[in-house]
Amino acid sequence: MFSDPTASALLQGLNAEQLSAVTWPPQSALVLAGAGSGKTRVLTTRIAWLLQSGQASVHSIMAVTFTNKAAKEMQTRLSAMLPVNVRAMWLGTFHGLCHRFLRLHHKNAGLPATFQILDSSDQLALIKRLLKQLNIAEEIIAPRSLQGFINAQKESGLRASVLQAPDPHTQRMIECYAEYDKVCLREGVVDFAELMLRSYEIMQADETLRQHYQNRFNHILVDEFQDTNKLQYAWLKLMAGEHTAVFAVGDDDQSIYRFRGAHVGNMTALMREFDIEAPIKLEQNYRSDGNILTAANAVIENNAERLGKNLRTDAAEGEKIRFYAASVDTDEARFIIEEAQNLRREGWPLDQMAVLYRSNAQSRILEQALFHAGVPYKIYGGLRFYERQEIKHALAYLRLSVNPDDDNALLRVINMPPRGIGARTIENIQAAAAEQGISLWQAACGMGAKAAKVAAFVRLIDSLREQAPNVSLQEMMVGITRDSGLIDYYQNQKGDHQDRLDNLDELVNAAVAFKPSESNFEILPENAADNPLFPILAFLSNAALESGENQAGQGEQAIQLMTVHAAKGLEFDIVFLSGMEEGLFPSEYSLAERGGLEEERRLMYVAITRARKRLYISMAQQRLLHGQTHFGIVSRFVEEIPEAVVYRLSSAAQRFNSFTDAPKVKNRVVENYSLPQEYAGFRIGQNVRHAKFGTGVIIDAVNKGESARLTVNFGKQGVKELDTKFAKLEAV
Repeated sequence: MFSDPTASALLQGLNAEQLSAVTWPPQSALVLAGAGSGKTRVLTTRIAWLLQSGQASVHSIMAVTFTNKAAKEMQTRLSAMLPVNVRAMWLGTFHGLCHRFLRLHHKNAGLPATFQILDSSDQLALIKRLLKQLNIAEEIIAPRSLQGFINAQKESGLRASVLQAPDPHTQRMIECYAEYDKVCLREGVVDFAELMLRSYEIMQADETLRQHYQNRFNHILVDEFQDTNKLQYAWLKLMAGEHTAVFAVGDDDQSIYRFRGAHVGNMTALMREFDIEAPIKLEQNYRSDGNILTAANAVIENNAERLGKNLRTDAAEGEKIRFYAASVDTDEARFIIEEAQNLRREGWPLDQMAVLYRSNAQSRILEQALFHAGVPYKIYGGLRFYERQEIKHALAYLRLSVNPDDDNALLRVINMPPRGIGARTIENIQAAAAEQGISLWQAACGMGAKAAKVAAFVRLIDSLREQAPNVSLQEMMVGITRDSGLIDYYQNQKGDHQDRLDNLDELVNAAVAFKPSESNFEILPENAADNPLFPILAFLSNAALESGENQAGQGEQAIQLMTVHAAKGLEFDIVFLSGMEEGLFPSEYSLAERGGLEEERRLMYVAITRARKRLYISMAQQRLLHGQTHFGIVSRFVEEIPEAVVYRLSSAAQRFNSFTDAPKVKNRVVENYSLPQEYAGFRIGQNVRHAKFGTGVIIDAVNKGESARLTVNFGKQGVKELDTKFAKLEAV
């Protein structure tokens, strides 16, 4: 079939669906890639196939991912497939590629060559400073609220100048947005959303530039397309010329980031606007056993707004899904931990077990139980290296060495370590800067000898600025940690600060290991290496773009705890899905939003498909959450799973009464509970069904002679008081 044996080798091992996608003609396509269907392999092999078959060059391909981890994985795979310089390709995240674009065209963007990127925490710090300058109390405009407002507008492609205010509060938010943009421009910094928006605006305004990129990129490939927002899709359309083939891989059933602006409608828009008649479907799953896929398919088919596919596998049916309904949340936690301990004794490694929950608030009871049981655990998504206090301090000095007008960085370290520059002095510097319309650095320089401590700080930064173009990145980092006083400061602090000192040492190690030419963000012009500040700029950009990205939760011998959102993209042999109660999962907030329930169901689909071999689902009829006791009934999503693939592991396991063949769990001790008091044949915590109100749980009861008055929580139908003499309740 193929004259080139190398090209033929690329296609070996692909199933028919994957082969169809990889060898698709040079025209646009939408690949619906189900969970565990090998989408990363398809995407990378498609790129390799285009290169090897001569249909494209490394310079004519742009590949977009959503995480740095995914971009690095694609680079590694491509390098193993082909003897080509993969780094010459535009391959990276949306933010990484837009950063590349803005470095190349910073003059068009009105940015200094040394512009810096604000991560989320730096952006919030700038907003707090801005609100203080504007004399707006946090009770009037909360900093996080303003941060969310600004980012949401930018992700919708909207500047403050075009926004209309329906009320005075929104008008004030818009005015703050406009001032925020002015501050960022003056200080030479951009936030994550600005990377996208400014790149889009330049491409839209400059026809010559737009035609250059449209002529260059014959193939644009996009991973996780279901997670794109409207601005990202608009940017992609500007990059795509008349003859550009857009190859988008995604799964509408895994679109779970609407709260971040993701627009699942981009998938149907792509088909319409790029003349794609039908999607290519990857439905062969290589991750999960059959019963797990049966459950996932059964749940997601209840969504009406989907393109439609059905996962299948050649693997065995495997074990049934184990369902446990606890009386209280502590019992649910005990059950999960006992099961994990038993599995560990049977040889299952802890790092292949994960406990998933809908809300972070649910982790407390699990952490407490794990701690007391002596089971090692790790919270996925903990504080990343570049987000740690001492690292951000050191990087702030590095930022000032190339851009002293960065007010955020200056405020962070002007008195860190403490050097006697008090709040009043800083306020005077800020007042002078505001009055003269200059940066804080310029105002500090203007204070002269009358402020000796400020003058000493200015000399320190001037010294760093002098060193920056003349020493290596390693020497620069060593000098900063030493000359700034950070090392002495942490050494002299009371308590154990060795971790912070170790982290500063690790920052120096990171500088030693960092190779700008091998960075995902080595995206400056070809003569960029001639700029003596290039290593510092590349290092700072890399640190900012990687901050906030989740770390992989696997690899440590500890059970992994995480939200379902955080679990996307991961997989484990054993998954415990906890808190499966109506109002918790799906969340009560989603029920009031248009499309909210369908997004929650997609989230359930993601949760189920994280499991390879065994899936546990659990709930608690009584749960303490946010300081209040909640009485719950089983989630509708659990009821959507076919009974034939579920085992019941407790007498309270809701509607699964037909399952009498539940497997015995080795070494698990089930506590003996005293029989609860009955009220006309019913008891508190019992699930009942009413002809009108549906299924509910009894949360209170009072005996009335031969009958009883029951208080029942019917979920969406609310709480009802019913007399057993008339209500005709049926025990479930």
